[in-house]
Amino acid sequence: MRIVDVLAVPVQAGFFFDDQLAIRAGAAHDGFDYTGGPLTPGFRRVRQPGEAVSVLLLLDDGGVEFGDCAAVQYSGAGGRDPLFAARDAIAVVEQVVAPALRRTDLAEGFRTVSARVDALTTGPDNSPLHTAVRYGVSQAVLAAVARARRTTMAEVIRDEYDTGAPLVPVPLYAQTGDDRYGNAEKMIIKGVDVLPHGLINNVAEKFGQSGEILADYVRWLVGRIRDLAPSPEYRPRLHFDLYGCAGLAFKVGQDASTDTGLDTGIVALAAYLADLGAMAHPYDLAIEHPIDAGSREAQIATYRSLRAALKARGANVRIVVDEWCNTLDDVRAFVAAGAADVIHVKTPDLGSIGNAVTALLLARDAGLEAYCGGTCNETDRSAQVSAHLAMACEATQVLAKPGMGVDEGLMIVGNEMARTAALVRARETVRP
Repeated sequence: MRIVDVLAVPVQAGFFFDDQLAIRAGAAHDGFDYTGGPLTPGFRRVRQPGEAVSVLLLLDDGGVEFGDCAAVQYSGAGGRDPLFAARDAIAVVEQVVAPALRRTDLAEGFRTVSARVDALTTGPDNSPLHTAVRYGVSQAVLAAVARARRTTMAEVIRDEYDTGAPLVPVPLYAQTGDDRYGNAEKMIIKGVDVLPHGLINNVAEKFGQSGEILADYVRWLVGRIRDLAPSPEYRPRLHFDLYGCAGLAFKVGQDASTDTGLDTGIVALAAYLADLGAMAHPYDLAIEHPIDAGSREAQIATYRSLRAALKARGANVRIVVDEWCNTLDDVRAFVAAGAADVIHVKTPDLGSIGNAVTALLLARDAGLEAYCGGTCNETDRSAQVSAHLAMACEATQVLAKPGMGVDEGLMIVGNEMARTAALVRARETVRP
C-alpha cells in the first residue's frame, strides 16, 4: 500500500494556549480569561485558543488515515518549541512533508517512514520541523501502516519495537483544570486510577506562600475519596502538578547552603513534601514539576538534591519531571542521572511518536515510572493514538485528554484502550 497524497486541514484543539510565564508571574483570572499582557514570545494574550492541523494521508486503496498536529497548553515554556501556529504548519506540510511522503510504500514500516519525516528540515537555517508537525504526521503514518497490516496501532508499535507488552489498558490519569473540587469529585465517583493534577500554577492563588493552600486541598481530597469511593478497595494514586510554584514559595536556589551541602530551600521543601505525603496517606503521592530551575542541567541537579533530601526523610513522595525534559535526548539525560521517579513523556514535545516510544521504553527499562502524558490542548485523534502508544509501551499511566472536562478525556482514551485490548484478545483467540 502506498501514499498517494497528503492534505493539511486546520481543526479545533481541545483547549487553549496559556502563557505559563505570565500566569506564574501573577496574571490573575478574569472569568475564564486572564488579566495582563503576555510574557512568552509569540503570544498575543495570556490565554488564546489552541490550534491544530489534521494531516490526511490518501492511500492507493482508496482509504484515508490521519493524525493531528497539536502542541501543549504551555507552549514556549520550559525549553519547548515556540508557540504553534496552524497556518505555518499547513505550509510546512504542503511544501516539505507532502513531497517527501508521496509514493511512499508503507511496507517500509512505521519506524523507517517516521524517522524519515523526523529528519526533514525547513527554512533557510534547515531547522527541524516543529515538534507538533512531526507529532501529527507520525500519527498518520502509524495509522496508515496499521491499516496496511490490518492490525491495531498498538500492535505495530509492539512488534516493530519488540516491547513485549501484553496490550492491556493502563491506568488513567485525569486532570481537573481550575475546577479542582467538582472535577476531582467526578474522578472519585468514576474510580479514576490517578488524580487530580490540580493545575497548581500560581503561588498566591493555588499553592500558598508556605504551601498551605495545597495542603488544605490534599486534606479535602483525601476526605472526599473516603466519602465518595466507588468501592472499599478503591486506592487511587494522587498526582499534583505544581508548575514550579513550590520552588518559588520555598525560595529554592535563593538561600545559602546548609552544612549538608543542600540548598536551604531544598531542605525546607523536602520537609513540606514529606508532610504532604503523610497527609495523603493511605494513598501514594507524586509531585510533578515542583521546581523550575531554568535549564536542563540545573533541573537535573536540583531534582537529584530534592530526591536525596526526600529519601533522607523516608518520605512517601515521588518526583515527576516535566519541563526541561522535552526531547528524547532530555529523557536520556534525566534517566541516566536518576533525577526523577517518574518520567513524563509529554507526547507533543517529543515530535515523532517513535521518539515517544523510545522515551517510554527508556524509563520503563530503567525501573522508573513511564508516564505517557501530553496536554489538554491536543485532539481526539492524538488522544486515541496515545492510548495505543501507552498500551504498547506498558506505560505506568496515560493522560485522559484532551480538554479539561474530565469526562471527555476519560471516554476517548479509556474507550480506545478497551476496544484495542478486545480486538487483540479476539485475534489471539482465533489463531491456530
